[in-house]
Amino acid sequence: MLVETMLTLQKRGAHNINFVTPTHATIALEAAIPAARKKGLTIPIVYNTGGYDSIEQLRRMDGLVDIYMPDIRYQDGEIAKALSNAADYPKVNRNALKEMHRQVGDLQVVDGVAVRGLLVRHLVLPEDKAGTEEALRFLAEHVSPNTYVSLMAQYFPAYKAPEISGLDRRITREEWLQAAAAFKKSGLNGWTQRM
Repeated sequence: MLVETMLTLQKRGAHNINFVTPTHATIALEAAIPAARKKGLTIPIVYNTGGYDSIEQLRRMDGLVDIYMPDIRYQDGEIAKALSNAADYPKVNRNALKEMHRQVGDLQVVDGVAVRGLLVRHLVLPEDKAGTEEALRFLAEHVSPNTYVSLMAQYFPAYKAPEISGLDRRITREEWLQAAAAFKKSGLNGWTQRM
């Protein structure tokens, strides 16, 4: 069924097959992607993830994924623990980003469409709880200065966030300008988005 769905999407003109938060489906993807390619799938496979992925899991995807689209969230383990109960997020995420880049390299775009590589998302949080400058510096210095980054300003306090001091509001224009300045300072050659 999954194989046929991928082929149908390609037939309808999809630019890629985008698996969102697919870690739990790795075993199924290991079988389905090669089977779909044997039947004529040629569009890229996108692995769209929060970036909290084990190296072992990612290595199973080596050669199957064309585009990795992970987040780079918190740079402080205490903040990661308080907000996502994942004190090791910064370490796990950094190792995952390096492994993803090792597999697919810098983002390649043909006629305005991504075909292969790494595209990282970073959501700017109020009070710099995401550690924006540190996250961008890490990407530039330890992954690749050519890393494409989608710097996102759309944080909105939902679910229990209004109960957490500092996350109970959207980011300010000043916080966005600081994040954009950090992007410029990092030396990354990817792109940012506007607020």
